[in-house]
Amino acid sequence: MNIGLLGCDRQILDLLAAAVADGGRVAVACDLDAETFAAAVARGLCERTLSRDASWESLVDPRQTDVVFVGADRWNEGRADAVRRIVQAGRPVVVSHPLDLSMLWAYEIDMIRGDSRATVLPFLPDRLHPFVARLRSLLEAGLAAASPFGGIDAIVMERRPEAFDRDAVLRAFSRDADLLRAIAGDPKRLSTLGATPQSATFTTLTVELNGPSSLPVRWQVVRGDRPGARLSLMGERGTVTLEIPDGPTDAWTLREQPADGSPPRVATLPFDRPRAVLSLLSRRDAVESDAAMPPATWSDAARTIELAETIPRSVAKGRGIDLHQEEFSEIGTFKGTMASLGCGIVLAGLLLLVLATLVGGIASAAGWEFGERLAGAWPWIILTVLVPFLSLQIIPLLIPQPPPNRKN
Repeated sequence: MNIGLLGCDRQILDLLAAAVADGGRVAVACDLDAETFAAAVARGLCERTLSRDASWESLVDPRQTDVVFVGADRWNEGRADAVRRIVQAGRPVVVSHPLDLSMLWAYEIDMIRGDSRATVLPFLPDRLHPFVARLRSLLEAGLAAASPFGGIDAIVMERRPEAFDRDAVLRAFSRDADLLRAIAGDPKRLSTLGATPQSATFTTLTVELNGPSSLPVRWQVVRGDRPGARLSLMGERGTVTLEIPDGPTDAWTLREQPADGSPPRVATLPFDRPRAVLSLLSRRDAVESDAAMPPATWSDAARTIELAETIPRSVAKGRGIDLHQEEFSEIGTFKGTMASLGCGIVLAGLLLLVLATLVGGIASAAGWEFGERLAGAWPWIILTVLVPFLSLQIIPLLIPQPPPNRKN
């Protein structure tokens, strides 16, 4: 497998190491800083003679690369535009998550991907761990009052980030949000506690998510010795806790603690995040995944970026934010634009009617014939605007419907 690199970061370096171990090679490298390039050479991930600053346009050529890995370090507008062009060309892309905490950019890529049929695979493998499927089954059983832990009262995720600045915490939340969505469903409302608009860091941030089942889901930042996370399901008759390390191949630990004092059941299972992503890439044309949980798609990644972008707004307003399940597409954008334009035409028509009545009355009293004729022409002016506007409404009917969209 010939790999093209567009930027890099820790996720992409781990992914590249797994790919090289399986026989892959870096054919083209773009926008790599000297330090990252030296680290990749030292780990044997690419050759020292490889140019680290080739033109991104070479990544569009399928004869040079089979897949493109995109990293987030030193993210800039030039790399964002390169990703647009690469996805538009239909190339398979694996991206670090999150690349950019911009909801508009993420959904723009989603619309481009829908047109080009390109595979855009986000680095969000955590939902594929078998323990996540176990938590999901316990939650479903708890909601149906069939769980050995009774009804599930709440889901709590404690994140121990490497840094507490706003950007680092929002990026950590964006990754964890996908795991929470996979277990509890897509939230309908987001609210925050423990942070102020003037805060440069989020050391005490708590995010409350209300999902479709009305089950409270809480994500909070805590301090700890090692970066990682703890995900807990609080039940009536016990607690299930999942320890999630940050290492790419570290083992996860699931602890089921009944409330009756009986010994806990503890299970440990290693998880190789990079190889989980590579396995999805190797069977990207498959209709369904063999995993117990469906893999994350770019639409899922865009949704988590939207949730992360909502946090500063909730902090600034000091209240909860309702989340809408809007499908972003070119047709949807067209309909939204037409709806806004239609409202504008209605308001302009009412204003024109008032002005025409006023001018007509003044012209009639003053004997101004041209003014009377001008005021009497207002229906034709509105009709001249409405006919082209209404004609535009048939455009969606003239566009052929695309085949069912591939998830990635």
